[in-house]
Order: sequence, then structure tokens, then C-alpha cells
Amino acid sequence: MSEPKAPTPAPGDTYKGWLFKWTNYIKGYQRRWFVLSNGLLSYYRTQAEMGHTCRGTINLATANIAVEDSCNFVISNGGTQTYHLKASSEVERQRWITALELAKAKAFRMQAESDDSGDDSTPPAAGQGAGSRNSEVQSTLRTLGSKVEDLSTCNDLIAKHGSALQRSLSELEGVRLGGETSEKIRQVTERATLFRITSNAMINACRDFLALAQTHSKRWQKALQAEREQRVRLEETLEQLAKQHNHLERAFRGATVLPASQSNPAIDSKGPVSGKGDASDEDEENEFFDACEDVQEFITVPADPKYHRRSGSNVSGISSELGMDDGTTSLDEQSLASNPESPQSQELVPVRKRRTRIPDKPNYSLNLWSIMKNCIGKELSKIPMPVNFNEPLSMLQRLSEDLEYYELLDRAAKCQSSLEQMCYVAAFTVSSYSTTVHRTGKPFNPLLGETFELDRVQESGYRSLCEQVSHHPPAAAHHAISERGWTLRQEIALASKFRGKYLSIMPLGSIHCIFEKSTNHYTWKKVTTTVHNIIVGKLWIDQSGEIDVVNHKTGDRCHLKFAPYSYFSRDVARKVTGVVTDKDGKAHYVLSGTWDEKMEYSRVMQSSRGGENGADGRQKTVYQTLKAKELWRKTPLPEGAENMYYFSTLALTLNELEEGVAPTDSRRRPDQRLMEQGRWEEANAEKQRLEEKQRTVRREREREANRAASPSEEVLIEDSPLASDSPLKSEEVEIASEPSETTYKTDTDETSSDLSLSTETLHGSHPPAYSMEGPYGAPVKSGHQDNYKSMWFEQLVDPVTGEPTHIYKGGYWEAKEQGNWDSCPDIF
Repeated sequence: MSEPKAPTPAPGDTYKGWLFKWTNYIKGYQRRWFVLSNGLLSYYRTQAEMGHTCRGTINLATANIAVEDSCNFVISNGGTQTYHLKASSEVERQRWITALELAKAKAFRMQAESDDSGDDSTPPAAGQGAGSRNSEVQSTLRTLGSKVEDLSTCNDLIAKHGSALQRSLSELEGVRLGGETSEKIRQVTERATLFRITSNAMINACRDFLALAQTHSKRWQKALQAEREQRVRLEETLEQLAKQHNHLERAFRGATVLPASQSNPAIDSKGPVSGKGDASDEDEENEFFDACEDVQEFITVPADPKYHRRSGSNVSGISSELGMDDGTTSLDEQSLASNPESPQSQELVPVRKRRTRIPDKPNYSLNLWSIMKNCIGKELSKIPMPVNFNEPLSMLQRLSEDLEYYELLDRAAKCQSSLEQMCYVAAFTVSSYSTTVHRTGKPFNPLLGETFELDRVQESGYRSLCEQVSHHPPAAAHHAISERGWTLRQEIALASKFRGKYLSIMPLGSIHCIFEKSTNHYTWKKVTTTVHNIIVGKLWIDQSGEIDVVNHKTGDRCHLKFAPYSYFSRDVARKVTGVVTDKDGKAHYVLSGTWDEKMEYSRVMQSSRGGENGADGRQKTVYQTLKAKELWRKTPLPEGAENMYYFSTLALTLNELEEGVAPTDSRRRPDQRLMEQGRWEEANAEKQRLEEKQRTVRREREREANRAASPSEEVLIEDSPLASDSPLKSEEVEIASEPSETTYKTDTDETSSDLSLSTETLHGSHPPAYSMEGPYGAPVKSGHQDNYKSMWFEQLVDPVTGEPTHIYKGGYWEAKEQGNWDSCPDIF
């Protein structure tokens, strides 16, 4: 691939971006944020420091710029300031060198013009040039400095001689008239003479300084006035350019898009760009991307200007270069922006006023060790924890928070291009983690059969239903459908590992998103959530791992990487990067951002191998991209969120009481309601009651399952020492989710160790239970051998992934409309 030619930057522009700066032999090159503006090159540690702390500045008017190798260059002012800098690629280094040389030349001219405007004498000859003016300024500065030093010296001498004169006068007053009188008077006279000489010298120095200042004051005033007039001219020019740019945009929106062959030949020429509209387009696309880190799998650099000039005015040409022959347009600025003309966006007016606050979290102390010492050696998922560790929401409600940024799916449903749609779906997968950054509280474990509905049809056009379909292991099914053409469903089971200092939570199961218009079917899985400082320190949460979003209809794929937090990493925290590729593996878009703030996309114009080597020794892929545009940004938390468990605006409304919901809805759970009200002791007692009630119901369900088995099995169970009427009647039998073994555990608490025995040893073989066949695939073996069946979901084999999953079978919303909940169990 031929290296793209660096665009010629226009004078007066501000350039900024990440570069590596040499610090010392211990730390080596460190990444810094550099800003080139008004002939000054400044750098900061981060972009946030631009408003308050500058780490260093070099005036380019007197600086020397030297190139060392393909990526390194040096800037020095000939004195104490020397910057050894390194860019991520030769292309980026050339852009910086071009911008620095132009800024240096402009700073030289401005300084010369300032000197000329204030000089009343004849200007220097052409042979002397700007060097003589620079020498004159330096000479003036040295003269002023020497005069200031003379004043300081005279001041010290005056103080010294004045003290001596005062002592002599005091001695003269005490001397008797006699032989010593003449000698003392002579000493006083000599010191007074010295004092007078020094005072005269100081006065002369002050006079010279004042005369010199008066001589140059007019010149400085003229130079300042010239700078002010130049600033006014620049502001007027900028205002005119903004008006012309606005006029061109309006004209472009009303014009017909011409084919590539009929476009302006001046735009396609290789010569310099002369039109103002074209220049503004190029300036808009000039942007420096971050210097690469070892954790990245690819490098992004600005694309060749020929691609920039086509953006907007020749969309069809770009689409053909991206390999999209179906006539659909690629992702551009207008398609990714929200559609202001959409009647739906104008009608999203809530018909019901939702609550914006919940009771503040009480400040209760808790002895963690008193709880943890009783849990040593026991399975983590069965440890009974008090509500002190919880937040007043259930896991079903937390699962419904994935729809916090449902607008991304609404926009995706309107997309004509599957690659464009993939960008929105990928941003949606990342947005679901933004609500977890401060949420260190543990959600309530749902009871088996517990449900939660989120009806936002009138406000947002969607509604969803969650149900706890398994207790050991805990698993929840979720189904959401929107009137705007998309369906989201998932079944999530949680696996956890407790490592002492941190807790890792691994969600198991796939998430499906189906769009009605295009029939595109996307699937992906969640990444690992890690809670740090479990025992000592302040809790904090990190997300790490990789996600593959796959479009099973077209073969498009987006590979997202969540970088784990590292104290020694120079990269931004919580970073997410991704690449959108088609079925042939060709990259079309690069995604970047953080999972707690925003996601951006950049259109890929060209890609090649040959960047810096990664940690594994392989060469990184270099993507030439257009300017990044924003896909998603996190909505700020409501005021006072730190006292309300850091709930988002949506989370504050999830536990709000509503009429007509099912009796199994999480809003009706008493222990959760008591905790929200701040009555934690009552909530703990109610939580224990609900857990004991759930164990009793499960034991009864298992007895019914045993009676339904063969008589031989029933005899074996009754003769077993674990039977319900035996002395060990406090123990229960829990049928495992896998049909090959049965799990036994004590009923005294939720923390006893499991004892696994073969089902064939106790019961002999028996036919497995099957669920009804549904529209999604063949029935599968029931995950529970205790006759438990989900109320609103059924377990089927997904035809796309081949995994057993729970699919919504319907009936819930019909039952809500009729107000008939007779089939719902009494779990609370």
C-alpha cells in the first residue's frame, strides 16, 4: 500500500494529538497530549489538564526541528528546552512536521511584522533580514536586564552605607568634645560621602531605565494594537467562513447528488485545493488519532485526502469502494445522527410521571468478618448474605436495565446497511455496562418463578418481561419487543469465582437481537465482571474480556475487546476497541471508546499490515480512517445519585409500585421493599422467611416428582435414610440440572456442601421430561427434574446457536389485560 500524502495544513489552524515524549532512561517514552496553537507547542499529561496545567511550552519562532528516523523527531529552542518526540507512524510524524514548519514560518513572520509596525526608524536592509531585528530585541532585553541588576546592587549598597552612617551618628552623640572629636567627625563625613555617591548612582540608573522604557513604550503599544487589529480581522474572517460553510451545507442538502464522473474536476485534481468549501471539508477531517499502545490490535491513521473530499458529496462512490453492491449507503454523519424529522422522536412524551428519587441509603456499619468466617469452605452461590450488601433491586430488574439505551436499537432498525446496523448493535452491547461503574451493591437473588415486567410502550415503544426460570444454578430469561421493529431475548446464568481479594462473575448464555424489517439476527455474549477489594479497601468494578457480535444472516462480525484495568497501563481506563468486518473479513469500521462514557466509530478507507509489532511479535493492522463520529454517550446520573445507590434515571423507576402487574413481580417482594424504605432489620427477617418458604415449596415439589416416578424408585426413596420421615428429616433432596446426578444438601441454611450421588444408583433409569415443542426449535430435556415449569417461558433448542434456551411462549400481556393471574404461584 502506498503511503498517503500528508495534507498541507492551512496556517492558523490548531493541531493536537497524542505523541510519545522521552522523559528519562527509567520511564523512557511517555504518552503526552500535544497542542500546537499560535506558534506555541505545549504539552499536557492528559486532555483534561488543558484547562489548568501546562507541562511545557516551546516558542517555534526560535526553535529548531530535526527528523531522526521514520517516527522520531526533535524540537529544540537552542537553550534548555529540547523535546524528543515519537509518533505512532511515519504518516503521523509527517503531518506533525508539516504543521510545525508552517507554524514556525508564520510565527517568524508575525514577529517580524510586529517589530516593523513599532519601529520609527528606517527598516533594516534586505541582507540583514529578520536576524537583525531579532538581535535588536535581544540586545534591548539584555540592556533592560543589566539596568535592573544595577538598581538591585545600588539598593543593597544604600542599605549597607545607611546603617553605617546611622551607627556613626549615634557614636558622635556620645563622644565628649576633645581629641577624639575631629576623628569621629571625619569618619561621619566619609560615610556620608559614600552614601551620597551610591544614591546618585541609583538615581542615574533609575533615570536611564525610565528613559529606555519611555523610548520603547510607543513601539510596544503599536505592536499590541497591531495584534488586537489582527485578532479582530481573524474573528471577522472566521465569521464569514462559518456563514459560507452554513450556506454550502444548505445548498448541498437541496442539490442532487452527482455521479463520481460528473463531480467537479477541481476536486479530483492532484493540485492544491482552491475552493473554500473543499478546504473546509479537508480541515474538518484533519484529526490526530491516539498513538498506539501495545494492548491494541491495530493502528488507526487519517485517510488520504481524496477520501475526505468524497465524504458527503459522493456517498455512492464510497459505498462501492467498501464493497457494498446492494445499493445501500454506508455509515455517514447524517445517517448516524438522530433523525429530527422523525415523528416518533417528537412524540416521545411520557404519559406518566415517573419518580426521580428514592429514600437515601442509610449509613449502617457492618462487620464483614463476622459473616465471612461462617462461609469458609462453602459454595459461594449458596451463602446467605444480609441485605446490607444489596441494593433495592432484583437481578431481574438489573437485567432489564440493558434497555437503558434502547434508542440505539431504534436507530439500528432504520438502517439500510447491515454494516451500519452492526455499529449500532455493537454500541448497544457496550452501553449496557455503563450503569455498573459505581454499582457495587449486590442485587437481590430472585425467587424461583419471580417475574418483572417493564412496560414502556407509550413512552418508548417497547416492553419486556423477565422470569427466574432456575434457582440452582440461578438463571433468568428475558424477552423484550419494540413497536419500532426489533426483538431482544436472552437467558443469563451466572457463574462466580471468589479469589479472596476479588470476585469474578461470568455471565453464561447468549443474547439475541432480531430486526423485523431486515430479518438480521445478531447474537453475542457478555464479558466477565470483576469486583475488587472484597475484604479490604473500597469496592470498584471492572469489565474485561472479548465480545463477538455476529450477524447470522449476512456473516458480518464485530469483535469488541474490553481492556482490563492495569495500574501500569498508559492507556485510558475502561477502554473498548472493536472492528466491524464483513463475511470476507474486510474491515469497514473501527469502534473505540470506553464502556462507562461513550463509543465512537471511524469509517475505514484502507487497511494494511505493517504497523508496529504487538506483544506477540505479530505486525499490527494499520487502518486509514475518516474522522471519528460519536455513536453513543452515557446520560449523566441524576442529582444526588451517590446517596441513592448510584441509580440511573431508569433504575430509580424500576421498583416503583404499579397497578396491574403480576403477583410474582419483583415490585411486590416485601424484603426488597423494606430495604428501599431503610428498614434493613425487618428486611433481613423477611428475606429469611422467603428463603425458608422457597425451600419448603421445593421439597414438596420434589416429593411429587418422586411419586410420579416408577414404583421401584419410590420404594428406594422411602427406604433411603434421606427420606422425609427419617431422623434426618431436616435434609432435603435437590435434583441437579444434569440428569446424570442428584445433589443432596442440608436444609438448615443455604451454605452446606453438596453431596452428589448417581441417579441410576438410587432410582434406576427413567425417561427424561420434555417441554412442549415450539416455533423456535426441537424440545429439550427439562433442566429441572422436580416438575417445575416456567410460567411464561419454555426451554427449546435455539435454531441459530444450537444452545438450549428459554423462549417466551406468550400469554403474559394477555393475562394482564384480562387481570387474570390465577395461574401464578404464591411466592411472596
